[in-house]
Amino acid sequence: MSINEAVERETNDNADLDFDLVIRGERILTTAGMAAREIGVRDGKIVAIEPLGNNLQGARTIEVGDDEVLLPGLVDTHVHVNEPGRTEWEGFESATKAAAAGGVTTIVDMPLNSIPPTVNLEALEIKREAASKNAYVNVGFWGGAIPGNKKDLRQLHEAGVFGFKCFLLHSGVDEFPSLTVDEMEEDMAELASFDSLMIVHAEDSDIIDNSPNPVGGQYAGFLNSRPRDAENTAIAQVIERARKTGVRAHVLHLSSSDALEMIREARAEGVKLTVETCPHYLTLLAEDIPDGATAFKCCPPIRENDNRELLWKGLEEGIIDCIVSDHSPSTVDLKDVENGDFGVAWGGVASLQLGLPLIWSEAKGRGLKLEQVVQWMGVNPSKLAGLSAKGGIETGKDADFAIFAPEDTFEVDVAKLHHKNPISPYQGKTLSGVVRRSIIAGADVDFQTPGGKLIRREH
Repeated sequence: MSINEAVERETNDNADLDFDLVIRGERILTTAGMAAREIGVRDGKIVAIEPLGNNLQGARTIEVGDDEVLLPGLVDTHVHVNEPGRTEWEGFESATKAAAAGGVTTIVDMPLNSIPPTVNLEALEIKREAASKNAYVNVGFWGGAIPGNKKDLRQLHEAGVFGFKCFLLHSGVDEFPSLTVDEMEEDMAELASFDSLMIVHAEDSDIIDNSPNPVGGQYAGFLNSRPRDAENTAIAQVIERARKTGVRAHVLHLSSSDALEMIREARAEGVKLTVETCPHYLTLLAEDIPDGATAFKCCPPIRENDNRELLWKGLEEGIIDCIVSDHSPSTVDLKDVENGDFGVAWGGVASLQLGLPLIWSEAKGRGLKLEQVVQWMGVNPSKLAGLSAKGGIETGKDADFAIFAPEDTFEVDVAKLHHKNPISPYQGKTLSGVVRRSIIAGADVDFQTPGGKLIRREH
């Protein structure tokens, strides 16, 4: 008898119990797979999973439609909310509404682009205070590793941050300076002493400094300014220093497929390394980006079709663990839409609300299953952050769900997205998959009353 069968049999004995919420449907994606099931929720937790027809009784019942699937709420571990300090770029209300509308029930906020950045306890408390008022989904926080804050790392870890982000080149904002490779190693050794995680924006500053200047409206010029070798070199440095220190390390927003083989080899030899990529690298192509279309600018950049194909292969082979948004919005002015100059425009794509339909549309065309998409966008990001109660539908986990209509389609209209500034490279694109409802701790997200919780590292 499998563990899941045992759980289901055990809960059958309690079938006369009432629940706060019962969800029934033909397609429920539990950790055991897609099946016809009934879910019983009490006090925000999943307490029963039974075969459809067992007639669980709840104070409230949701019937999942024939064209819908019940998914675990997705987890996005790479979101720049920017509040406080740059709230005109994005804030907790707009970002968490966008997350909920996209089936994402938990986000982990990046430590930069807000003022102050999350590099000490005081800044973390300021960030938590800002988030506490307007969180429509669950919100956790990364800490930052910058020159001079080594003494703050353990305190931030003990206060519940999920790990620490560093840059190996200019971060784009002066309040969050980059580390040299040697400084990164020193901080990695510190993090290894209390088993924290170092997450790295891996592009080599020397290579980029010596690459062509990305002035003007041609995307090819911008692409040449951020060559693959900048990523490959920096990732090799992350691997080398992670090997040396024994730290758990994570490569953010992988865009260069060249690095996949060295990542595979490092993991095979026992380096503690995980890797993410993002919807824009998996769905957009350098060859298709019009001149002056600065909505497409992000760092590292969107690359060519052959590169994209290899990233998908890396996902399918398990070399890349997660797909997360790197939701990095700014005001429309900062994207320099009027002039279309890739050298001037802010680099970032706002896609928090669109990640699931973007990836599902592409994956479906490749013959991949929805279960696999949820592995990349829910299960594995939960593991990365150590969120054992998130990312799956099984007894004991949090009752965070998304009701998703995989065959429904819609056209992206930036004016209807919840994120604050109406600019997106996906404008006008037709996507498959509509999130019809998000549920957090057994309660519907109604977009009127913030119901998300501030979350901390579990252990």
